[in-house]
Amino acid sequence: MTELTREQLDELGGLQSCAVANAIETFDLRPRNEGFMLPDVKCMFPELGGMIGYAVTGVIEANRPATDRMQVSRLDWVDEILKVPEPRVIVLHDLDSPNPVGSFWGEVQSNVHRALGCVGTVTDGGVRDLDEMRALNFRAFASQALVSHAYVHLVDANVPVTVGGLTVNPGDLVLGDQHGVTSIPREIASEVSAAVKRIEGEELEMIDVCQDPDFTVDKLKAMIQQRYYPKG
Repeated sequence: MTELTREQLDELGGLQSCAVANAIETFDLRPRNEGFMLPDVKCMFPELGGMIGYAVTGVIEANRPATDRMQVSRLDWVDEILKVPEPRVIVLHDLDSPNPVGSFWGEVQSNVHRALGCVGTVTDGGVRDLDEMRALNFRAFASQALVSHAYVHLVDANVPVTVGGLTVNPGDLVLGDQHGVTSIPREIASEVSAAVKRIEGEELEMIDVCQDPDFTVDKLKAMIQQRYYPKG
């Protein structure tokens, strides 16, 4: 599968997630009610703008201490992160969800992961040290803010995880902004920007009809007929 250039990634990352979701629909690769996270995973810092990257996945738990057989060492975790190309997004499933008690994320881990080429995180757990994360421009999509890290530890790494109703595999391309998180199929990623421009051009035609000072219902119906029922 061809890797995207940095310029292509930056262009995709600057697109609104809703527009990207519309564009992906036109390729008929997946049902229209799949491929994005549900609203229980929220954008914690909408003012920071969008985020795009390749997923590094993991599983965490915080409600009980780790044992040797249920822990991924932090040293091994660094190696797992480096298996995925930059820019990286850490996608963590919290086994304590929907009632997480301890945050993996805070000021220290945000700095550690940014130094490893990560631009943000997505988790059905929580985050803390919000001011410090925001100042670092480290994006976060989470279910809530938490006070403590409790017993948080890594249980597994770079395995398929389901977060917010979306199954994410290691290396998947994920996009997030103030609306939420969606995955972009890598086989069409290089074509999505062009599809967004085409769809937005079509939408602008409808918007222009509605904002025209000479608007009439007949003009609107004619546009609806042309767009939705061209063979009618």
